[in-house]
Parts: sequence; structure tokens; C-alpha cells
Amino acid sequence: MRLKTFKGGIHPPANKLTSQMPLFTLPAPKQVVIALQQHIGAPCQPLVKVGDAVLMGQKIGDHPAAISAPVHSSVSGKVVAIGPVNFSNGKTVNAITIANDGLDNKAEPIGSGKALAELTDLEIRSLIREAGIVGMGGAGFPTAAKLTAPAGKKIEMLVINGVECEPYLTCDHRIILEQSAVILDGIKALLKATGAGHAYIGVKITMEGAIEELHKAVLMEKGIDVVPLVSKYPQGEERQLIYAITGREVPSGGLPLDVGIVVCNIGTAWAVGRLMETGMPLIERSVTVTGAVKKPGNFMARVGCMVSDLIEAAGGYAEEPGSVIMGGPLTGLPQFSTEIPFTKQNTGILVLSKKEVQPAPMTDCIHCGSCIGACAYRLMPLYLAKYAAAGNTTGLEKYNILDCRECGACAYVCPAKLPLLHYMRVGKGYVTAKRAADKK
Repeated sequence: MRLKTFKGGIHPPANKLTSQMPLFTLPAPKQVVIALQQHIGAPCQPLVKVGDAVLMGQKIGDHPAAISAPVHSSVSGKVVAIGPVNFSNGKTVNAITIANDGLDNKAEPIGSGKALAELTDLEIRSLIREAGIVGMGGAGFPTAAKLTAPAGKKIEMLVINGVECEPYLTCDHRIILEQSAVILDGIKALLKATGAGHAYIGVKITMEGAIEELHKAVLMEKGIDVVPLVSKYPQGEERQLIYAITGREVPSGGLPLDVGIVVCNIGTAWAVGRLMETGMPLIERSVTVTGAVKKPGNFMARVGCMVSDLIEAAGGYAEEPGSVIMGGPLTGLPQFSTEIPFTKQNTGILVLSKKEVQPAPMTDCIHCGSCIGACAYRLMPLYLAKYAAAGNTTGLEKYNILDCRECGACAYVCPAKLPLLHYMRVGKGYVTAKRAADKK
């Protein structure tokens, strides 16, 4: 059988060191820091004040904007601070700090206790919104907003992203192996919420046992199929996944909805399934902690614990670290501190040694075209890099810089070791700023 895939892409070493390590549920820390922005869209405003007692699962921040998602306490205890904290993107965000009383007294579950068959599509979307569920593959787009088709659009298919194409990360792989029944419940709810006629679960062929486990889960289900895919990066990006599974191409500047499709991460499906089962909002998630730590592993961790808590859970540093990355090595963000709160969209903590982060010597571009061949978005990074370096927004727009998804494949293959991903980000910033200025 010829496996489905997309054009371009790269094949970095997988380094899936933790794929056979079951999820271990971490005890809650003595204190959690709940960031008030853990999603794309409007940041939440606090619903509590310093000194208030809160319950586990209690909503403590929200915003009425359509593109937003509430946040909840991941422990029971007392609010001890509200204010700015350092965040994974290098900026500061407002956060609510809660001292854990160790009792895990729960708030009332979300929902009326109705079975899925008794819920309307609108009620399901409302529950997902109230539970603060966001995209758990890294982007953090509020899920309820994604499930609502705008006027004139129809959601025909649901694509579940179970690919986990970033090297090192295995938390989605473990969720599939250990909680496929919960994932299936989530997919059923997502199908009903969107009115989509079919769901496809994309999984890489190299994720040992995952395809078999999902096949068993959906064996008796109509309208849900498992699709084995080539092991390639960035197979998990929305446009590539849609093309590989359905053959449909999202237009330049468009969205998956333009071709009748909504994509959800497999972790998001799990969170929806657990909401349907327990009524609990999104207050914990799976995460991989790996690299230069003494005991790499997969963990179920409370939202609001610190990166330092996760590194300690993995046994601490195996050697002096060269870099601590939030996420995978290709799209993740290096951290300047480990006193950063863990959020809903954090998939992994990767510790690289000093030897692994030594920069390679850079030369001039040799016009080999490797970056063009690797680009899954059919862009020409070598030209875009030159336009970005020169601040040439006309050239950047002509060559569709905003279609770049910052996957880093161009920089990975560049024999001259040019910082192409950096140039892509700079170029996108120029064009975004120009368009914002033009609107004024």
C-alpha cells in the first residue's frame, strides 16, 4: 500500500526516546501559576481576587470575546497573587497564583449531565467553550470558535491530527496508546458539534502500536477512519495534513474551512472526550520531558506548574544544559528561565546539551535550492531571506511570505547554515506591520 503524504518536507532523526514510557501522573505542586492568556485571542480578565478560596476546576478568568477561552484553577486553595509573570514567549502575561491546600476539592462539573445523544450541536460547543478547551498541538486556538462555521461555509469533514511530527515528542503517541476510548468519545462529540459527515485520524506509520490501537477503537464506528501517513516533517501542519488525507489544497491566505475542513489535535479530542465523561475543564494535559535529563518521560501534569517542576520530575539535568526548549526542536521556543508556567498548549520540555547547541559556521548562500525543495508551502526561502534582510515588503508580499508557517525545514537543510527561519519571522513582521499601518 502506498502511504499518503505531501510534497516537500524533511526527515530529521526522530529521537523518540520516550515512546515506550507510559504517562505518569504528577502530584500537584504546592503552588500553581495560571496564565490569563493560554490561547490565541483576547486575554482573560480575573474573576477572583487575592485572598479568595478556589476549588479545583473553578473558572477563575474569562473574556466575552468570540476568540477567547476561560481558564480554571488546577488545584483547590487560596489566591495569593494576581499580576504579571514571565512567559514562554519572552514577554510577560498576567497570571493568578494559587497556593495549593492539597485537598483537590472539586468545583461542580461543567454541563447538565446529559448524554451526548441528548445534546445539541450548540450545547456541545458551549460546553467546550466553558471548559476552556484550546488547540493542544501548540497553536492554542480556542476550540469552540473553530467548530463554528461562519455564514456561507459548511464543515464537511473533521481531520484529527495524531501525527506528532516534531522530533523528541511522544505525549500524543502515549495518549493514543493509553486513552483511545476517551479520544473516540471526543471525536464523536466534535462530529456532532460541527455537523461534519466524516472524521479522519491521521497517524504516522512509525508510531508503534498507535494505528492498531485506533483501529480497534473505531472498528464498530461509522464515519471515522484511521489514515496511516508517511513519517515526515511537517506532516502535522494543517495544510499538509489536509492535502495528504483528502487531496484538497487550502488556498494561499485561506483557512481549512475554505475547503470544508476543520482540523483538531488528538490531544484536543482527548480533552473533549474527558469533558463529556467527567465534566472537568482543561486543567491538566500530557507532556513529554526529554533530552539531557536523568529520567526522560511522559507525564500528566497540572496546568500552572512551572517548567522547573517538570524538569525536577524528570530527575533534573543530566549535564549542564545548553538550552531548554518549550516544545519540539523545530518549532519550540528556547527559554531564558525555567520559572515559566506550564500551559494548555505546551507539548514538551526539551533539554539540549551545550554540545548539541553549538552553532555551525555560516557561509554565503550557494543557491543550491535545497530550501525550496524542503518547503512544504511551495515558497522560495532564499529570496524571501534577501527581501527580509533588505526590509523589502513589496518582494516579501509578492513571494507570499505570510504563507510561511515557520516550520524551520528550510533552515534545517541549508548547507550554508543561514538562519532562514529567523529571516522568515522578520519578513512576516515587516509585512504584518505594513498592512496594519495601511489600515489606519
